[in-house]
Amino acid sequence: MRIMKAGEFKLEREVEYGTPEQNRTVQDILERVRTEGDAAVLELTERFDKVKLQASELRVTDEEIQAAYGRVEPAFVEALRRASANIRAFHEKQKRSSWMDVQPDGTILGQVLRPLRRVGLYVPGGKAAYPSSVLMNAIPAQVAGVPEIVMVTPASTGGQAGIDPYILVAAAEAGIREMYRVGGAQAVGALAYGTATIPPVDKIVGPGNIYVALAKRYVYGVVDIDSIAGPSEILVIADDSADPGYIAADLLSQAEHDEMASAILVTTSTALAEAVRAEVARQLEPLPRKAIAEQSIRERGAILIAASDDEAVATSNRLAPEHLELLVREPFGWLGRIENAGAIFLGPYSTEPVGDYYAGPNHILPTNGTARFSSPLNVDDFVKKSSVIHYSKEALLRGGEDIMTLAKHEGLEAHARAVQIRLEKEGKRT
Repeated sequence: MRIMKAGEFKLEREVEYGTPEQNRTVQDILERVRTEGDAAVLELTERFDKVKLQASELRVTDEEIQAAYGRVEPAFVEALRRASANIRAFHEKQKRSSWMDVQPDGTILGQVLRPLRRVGLYVPGGKAAYPSSVLMNAIPAQVAGVPEIVMVTPASTGGQAGIDPYILVAAAEAGIREMYRVGGAQAVGALAYGTATIPPVDKIVGPGNIYVALAKRYVYGVVDIDSIAGPSEILVIADDSADPGYIAADLLSQAEHDEMASAILVTTSTALAEAVRAEVARQLEPLPRKAIAEQSIRERGAILIAASDDEAVATSNRLAPEHLELLVREPFGWLGRIENAGAIFLGPYSTEPVGDYYAGPNHILPTNGTARFSSPLNVDDFVKKSSVIHYSKEALLRGGEDIMTLAKHEGLEAHARAVQIRLEKEGKRT
């Protein structure tokens, strides 16, 4: 793992727009689903996933969901339920209410919050199957009051129409009862445009491969989307009080996700830097995903030596990591200086996997430096807001001339006259 000065480090980030061929493929898929509906979904599923289905087989049955419970360990179900309770409790605290401001002249101004009506959750299959992400997407939508939450996930490739039982159980535990065995760009198209079997949604959330990401990008505007997720990231700020073994383990916890993941340590201690480098090399050896983690550490990992605590903080704020750990003597003393991070983990026992699975805060976080301007997935992502305006006669008479002045300045005479006609009716203007 390379060691270098913090000021010399630049993390190469790329927003994935796909190749021209991938973009054309996705556009063609979406157009086919939009115009052909179920027929396109079924043909594309057979072509890409090697699973031949009838339209009546797209929806997962209640019997399949119940059978999935018999295929997973009871300990998994219990752990899932405890994690779900933590996630729900955290997101309940994010709920907001509608409000009205009644002013002395009778004017009422306010805001009405309503949940989205129908949300689609995309869950990857194949190499990436993450039951925890089902909880993180579905529970905030439930807390927001979304009445219809639907899940799509690919059927197993190679002719089998089954779905990972852990995904089915996670969805059932999260309260999802409407699930479809379809994946890829065609699933995104079905959610966005609707088919005879799959009604359209208002928003699509959840990660996927490049084809899913591009499809979400193209249907944005027809529906809302959560984000286009990039590779996972962790940055650890540590002083000489930190345990090198803890740091190495936490760096590797993200490196094993993906060859493009980034794992970075920032410290003022050269002794700690050397100790962590040795620990990373030692802990890499027994990992089942060693090849992935090793490539990530080699190509996108780094140990950065900062000249001061201020430079360590500035480096973190510049990189705006998805996950930030503060493994320092007084982590709460550092918290107020952190401007950009998706999630902040304080102290030696707040290892990043605690947030990934169990603590309660959402693990769907801004990546690729977007923590500079965006937030973790939350209840607000599943709520829409409407402004409420009830102007009294007195208020319009008082502000009418100002409104007309502004409208006329913008060349919108009809706007001004809509106010003027009311003022004239009340004898306040001739």
